[in-house]
Amino acid sequence: MSSKIIVIGAGVIGAASALSLQADGHHVTLLDREAPCAGASFGNAGAIVNGSCVPTAMPGIIFDVMRMAVQPLSPLSIRPEYFHRILPWLLRFSWQSRPAAASKNASHLRALTKHAVDYWRQLVDETALTAFVEEAGWLKVYEEEASFAATAKARKLMDETGTSYEVLGRSEINDFEPNLAPIFNFGLYQKDCLRIVNPHKLVKGMVDLMLSRGGRFRQFEVDRLQPEANKVNLSGSAGTITADKVIVAAGAWSRSLAEQLGDNVPLDTERGYHLMLSESTRDLLNAPVVNGESSFVLSPMDTGIRLSSQIEFGGLLAAPDYSRVRSLLPLAKRMLPTLDTHEQSAWMGFRPSLPDSLPVLGFSTNSENVLYAFGHQHLGMTMGAVTGKLVSDLIAGRDPITDMMPFRPSRF
Repeated sequence: MSSKIIVIGAGVIGAASALSLQADGHHVTLLDREAPCAGASFGNAGAIVNGSCVPTAMPGIIFDVMRMAVQPLSPLSIRPEYFHRILPWLLRFSWQSRPAAASKNASHLRALTKHAVDYWRQLVDETALTAFVEEAGWLKVYEEEASFAATAKARKLMDETGTSYEVLGRSEINDFEPNLAPIFNFGLYQKDCLRIVNPHKLVKGMVDLMLSRGGRFRQFEVDRLQPEANKVNLSGSAGTITADKVIVAAGAWSRSLAEQLGDNVPLDTERGYHLMLSESTRDLLNAPVVNGESSFVLSPMDTGIRLSSQIEFGGLLAAPDYSRVRSLLPLAKRMLPTLDTHEQSAWMGFRPSLPDSLPVLGFSTNSENVLYAFGHQHLGMTMGAVTGKLVSDLIAGRDPITDMMPFRPSRF
C-alpha cells in the first residue's frame, strides 16, 4: 500500500532513499534546510569503495588522536572550545577501538559495503545519472616501509572480512598513475570500485529524477517531529507538514530530531575540508589517490583535482579554518609534480559520525512511523544506494539484505 512519505535531508542518503521509496509506489516529498546536496555529499572525494570495512576506531587510534591533535600539519584537530563537548564521544570512540569491537564493526560495515557497487549500478542504470559514475579503483600510496607496515591491522580486517585488495610496488603504482612522483614504494589497491566525477551534479540529478517521477522537493527546516498513531507532524518556521511516515536522513543535524523521540544517539560531526584546484588538473589522475602518510586524497573531478582532508571536531557553529587544508598544497605538489595548485574554491562540511563507524538504520524506538538513516561518516557516498534500498525494504516490511540489529538506534 502506498504511503505519503517525507524524507528529511537532500544529500545522497536522502535522495537515494527517496528514489527507492518512489520505486515502491510511495508519494515522496524531500525536505532540506538548504538546496539539494548542500551538505557533506557536496564535498566528498567521490569514491564508492566496494567492501570498505575498516572502522575509524582501530586499536591504538586514541594514541594517534592525542599525537595528531598537537601536530601543526596533522589531518586531525580539535577546537579547544569544543573539547568538553566532544570528550564523551571520544571516550565511546576509544572503547570501540578495542580489537574485538573493531573486528565486529568491520564485519558489520562489510555487510553493507559489499553491495555498494551493485546497488549504485541498479540505481543509475538506464538513467542520465550514468554520466556521473565511472569504474575506477581506490589506491592508497606510501613512501616509507614503516608507514605501510602500520596498515597491517587494517589489512588483517580486510582479510578476515573477505575484502579484496592488492599490494603494489613502485612500478605497479606508476602503471596505474603515471603522473605520480616516483616516490611511493608501497600501495594498497581495491579494484572493484567506482568514482563520482561530480558528486553535486550526481545528487542533484537524483533529486531531479525523483521530481520527474512525480516527487516533490521543498526547502523546509524541520524543528520538531510529533508522531501520532497513524501520522507524523513536522513543524518548522514555515509551518506544519503531515506525513504517514518520515525518514530522518538529515546527516549531522539528525541528532536533535532523534532526541525528540527519546533516542539518545551519540552523533557528532567531523568537519571535513576540500580545495578545488585548477580545471587544467582534471586529467592528471585516473582515480582518487590517498596519500597514506599525510592522510589526504587527490580526487579527479570533471572540474579539476579535489584535495580533501582533515577531521576537525568543532561542532556545527564555528567558522571554517582553511589554513590546515591549504598547508597540504606543497605535499600535494610533491606527490603530483605537474599539479597546478591554483585554488578555484574552498569548502567545509559536516560528516555525521558515530563512535563505532556504523550508521543508524532502523525505526525509532518510540514510533514505527519514523525511520532513521544517518551517521554514515566517511562512507556516505559508498553506502548511499544500498541505504536507499534498505530504507525501502524496512518501510515495506521486506527482509533486508543483512541483519539490521547492529545498526539499530537503541544499540547505544
